[in-house]
Amino acid sequence: MGIGENIKGTMKEKAGDLIDDDQLKAEGDAQQTKGEEQTKESKDRAEAKAHEKKADALSEQQDALEN
Repeated sequence: MGIGENIKGTMKEKAGDLIDDDQLKAEGDAQQTKGEEQTKESKDRAEAKAHEKKADALSEQQDALEN
């Protein structure tokens, strides 16, 4: 997902540097940024899901103690 975009963007940016193509460098930079954002979003989503599971488990423990 995001890592692939990040790698592709990095390669585009480096290719733009090699052939001195400003547009290719800009496209690569944008693609790399998109990949970084996707990676962060995926990590944030996974972290939120882990916190939700932990909260559910704690709630179940509390319910068991109350009954």
